[in-house]
This record gives sequence, C-alpha cells and structure tokens, in this order.
Amino acid sequence: MNNSIVETNFNFPNQSKVYKGKVRDVYTLKNDLVVMVASDRVSAFDVVMPKGIPYKGQILNQIAVQMMNLTSDIVPNWLISSPDPNVSVGHLCEPFKVEMVIRGYLSGHAAREYKKGKRLLCGVKMPEEMIENDKFLSPIITPATKAEFGNHDEDISKEEIITRNIVSKKDYEVLESYTKKLFDKGSEIAKERGLILVDTKYEFGKTKQGKIVLIDEIHTPDSSRYFYLKGYNDRQKNKEPQKQLSKEFLRQWLISNNFQGLKGQVVPYMSEEYVSTVSNRYIELYENITAKKFIRVDNANLENRIEKNINNYLRANFGN
Repeated sequence: MNNSIVETNFNFPNQSKVYKGKVRDVYTLKNDLVVMVASDRVSAFDVVMPKGIPYKGQILNQIAVQMMNLTSDIVPNWLISSPDPNVSVGHLCEPFKVEMVIRGYLSGHAAREYKKGKRLLCGVKMPEEMIENDKFLSPIITPATKAEFGNHDEDISKEEIITRNIVSKKDYEVLESYTKKLFDKGSEIAKERGLILVDTKYEFGKTKQGKIVLIDEIHTPDSSRYFYLKGYNDRQKNKEPQKQLSKEFLRQWLISNNFQGLKGQVVPYMSEEYVSTVSNRYIELYENITAKKFIRVDNANLENRIEKNINNYLRANFGN
C-alpha cells in the first residue's frame, strides 16, 4: 500500500535526453515530444526528502492536467495527453529562464521581505501598513530567475529581465498577460471550491513553431499557496494565522525538527507513520483543490505500470 516511486530509469523509443528535477523526470524524444513523469519525491527548502510520499506524483499530475484543461481556452499549454495517472505527454518547448510568480496576498516570501522593512519587491512597490496575509489592491507579479544546479531562485524585476535580454520585451508582455489571465481563472476556480488562491508560479516555453505556451505544472500544492475562504476575514481582523492548504505543513514539521535546508543541518527521520500522514494530507489537498474524490490507483508495481502505459500510448499515437 505504501509503495512509492522515487527514481525512474526508462529508455523509450526515440529517446534523446533525460532531465531529473526535484520532483519530475523529463524524457525528451526525437519527434519533439516530452514525457514528464511525476515521481513521489517531495522537496522542501530546496532539499529532496529521503523518502517518497505514496500517491503524491499521481496527485500533482492529475491536478495539473485538470487545471490545464480548465484554462486551455484562455492560455495555450504544452499538454497533449496523460496516458498514466503519474504522466503527462506534451510538446517539446524551449523554456523561458524566468518563473512568473504572481501574488494576490502579502504572504510567504513577500511577507518575510516586508517584515524586513522592504517595500519594493522585484521592482513592484508594496503599500505601507499591511499585515501578513492582507490582500493586495491588485495582484503583483514578482518574477524569479530559474535556479540551475540546485541554487536558489532569485528575485528579478521586469525591467532587469528585459534589459539583460533574458526575455524580449514583446515576449515578456505575453508572459505577463498570460500570468494575469491564469491567476484570475485560478482564483475563480478556487473560490468555487471555498478556497483562496494566494500566490502561485507559472512557467512558460516556446514551441518549435514559436508559439508561447504554459509548461510544467499549474495550481498544484507544490507551486501554489491556498487559504480556506471561510473565516479568512475574521482571522485577518484578529491577526490570527490563516488556515493554509499547501505543503507548508511539511515545512513547519521540518522547522520544528531543526531543519531549514541550511548548511550542516540534517534531514530529520521520517517514520512510516509520518510518511502516511503526509500522503493523507496530499490527498486532502487534492480533494479540496479539484472538488473530486481521490481514487487510489494500484501502486503495487508503479514503475512497470508507468512504463507500460507510456509505451502503449506512444506506439498507438506516434508509432514509437
């Protein structure tokens, strides 16, 4: 029951490249296809935990697929199909080297910077006299340069992105427009489900034909922060912490066990009981975010199931 997949080593027909991220393994095929496998790895403070979380990959992939399908009418995306609960297949894209972070509320990183006295974040001015988790008058976009080789992402302004030619002005304006549209739609979906989409990040790429599309994941608990809508105003009025729906619970557990990813710190032992608790929390996240009952797919032999489903799909649709 508690099987999980933390590593994949597939070799698909026409495979040309493999990239292993913190959570996803990305297989590039010669016919401009990308096979993205969502593992059960979990990371916090930019560190991958030593144990996998059962069903986490299925949860993240299925949320992302559902959200991409719900937003494809307003912003084009890379997704073609999901032949397995842990897998997405899509178009090969050249990723932009920025993450488009958008914030509707003064939370997380923005709140920490604000408490230090900063009122300018990524070139965007934040109002005075805000308290943590207050809503901004309108959402702010605070981009980050994408980390390479395990380094932390860094805040960067729109002006610097354009001046340094990380993204052209024309392309950046498309990214900005798409980011706002996705956040508006995500906020609307969240509200219908009794949630507040607090902040999130989007990644974009360009297809071989030069089309800008949304890539990677969208509105998952790993890329987004949610609050429960019910009681939000009362909690703010009383200056109480908001009830969150994100993987913040894992970060807090790590902090309480003296781990924040700092040099010399050791990841605390995760018992099977705690791993099951984390798995159950992710299932709770799934059911709240999607408004659907989570169906546990048989994970007795995950690697074989995933490989078989991908190969069958590629053979049937692309002759691979």
